[in-house]
Amino acid sequence: MSRYTSFREFYPYYLSEHANRHCRRLHFVGSSLALLVVVIACVARDARWLWLAPVFGYGFAWIGHFVFEKNRPATFRHPLYSLTGDWVMYADILRGRVRL
Repeated sequence: MSRYTSFREFYPYYLSEHANRHCRRLHFVGSSLALLVVVIACVARDARWLWLAPVFGYGFAWIGHFVFEKNRPATFRHPLYSLTGDWVMYADILRGRVRL
């Protein structure tokens, strides 16, 4: 298992683990739904909604990895860097830096 000393060092590896377009799309959908759930929980002032955020976020992402990438999600080896990578990639997709 490789050790990364910074997120800057980890992120190129993270992107390489998301080379498949369908996997990136599933990540984007899952992250978008997770954000939507957080908004719903805030508007409804009901924290019971929040359990759905990781279900959508990780569920869609893991399907992308197991079905399309055929690799093991980085979440299992680098949980914090991976979570950060999810949101940086999400922002990079919105900015057009990563193709959807």
